[in-house]
Amino acid sequence: MKNFLKPLLFSGIAVLSLYSCDDNEDMMMDSEMSVYARISSDSDLSNLKAAVDKAGLSSTLDQSGTFTLFAPTNAAFATFLQANGYASLNDVPTASLKTLLMNHVLGTEVKSSGISTGYVSTLAIGPASSTRPISMFINTSSGVRINGVSSVVATDIDVNNGVIHKVNSVIGLPTIVTHATANPQFSSLVSALTRSDMPNFVGTLSGTANSPFTVFAPTNTAFSSLLTELNLANLAAIPQATLENTLKYHVVTGANVASTNLTNNMTVTTFQGGTFKINTTSGAKITDNNNRISNIIATDVQCSNGIIHAIDKVLLP
Repeated sequence: MKNFLKPLLFSGIAVLSLYSCDDNEDMMMDSEMSVYARISSDSDLSNLKAAVDKAGLSSTLDQSGTFTLFAPTNAAFATFLQANGYASLNDVPTASLKTLLMNHVLGTEVKSSGISTGYVSTLAIGPASSTRPISMFINTSSGVRINGVSSVVATDIDVNNGVIHKVNSVIGLPTIVTHATANPQFSSLVSALTRSDMPNFVGTLSGTANSPFTVFAPTNTAFSSLLTELNLANLAAIPQATLENTLKYHVVTGANVASTNLTNNMTVTTFQGGTFKINTTSGAKITDNNNRISNIIATDVQCSNGIIHAIDKVLLP
């Protein structure tokens, strides 16, 4: 459990390659091209090429490097434009488009054989932090799924400055909710947040009001332990007021608190109004208002509107 969320976890589980060149000659031609040249030559990536040109990223993807590009197909871009109310690519603000495209790019070359379930850092910098790159969650439990919204449909298009994998949906900038719902280890947290008698936590944590947010997110195991501790059968048995206050107690508003910002004996004021203490001796820990200790087991899942750290025990205000 301790390592399942760590940033930059991107090795180990091989996945089936879905793309192959027609012959060795085609493979050689691809490997002689840059990322930009390759997408420019692919009729199924013409919308991506136009987006890259509009965003001024052609020289970036043409230069030497070790890029991994998750390349949305033309159909993916068409769906993106329609879903967001854009008549054409020209209607997408250039700055927003640039950030969106960089959210599809890694700074390291990762072939299909190196893809595994976990988080990686993209080259996108979002509004929540001016320095921390936005995280991408890869799930290989059934194919390769990115942020819970986009699937890899072709892999290992080898180019001279990296590799290209085609995807069937544009990968939007992930919010707190995006990353919580994409990772199956947070399914209990999502169930709690979306219980019918709760406030609109999804709307809040998807938006920008009171953002950026820092969320100390309990894992499924943490929720199971809580139910045992409270002698309750399931999440539905937790009283409404108790659950609402408990969930709010895990959220900090107006701050993107990265692991490097955590200090020993730091007092954290939460969205619920209560406080808890951070202890960084021998690993980062949280002492809640009931003197219960939770370990911070994974850190720095950067979202567009905040940051997530995983914890192994539900905090009680």
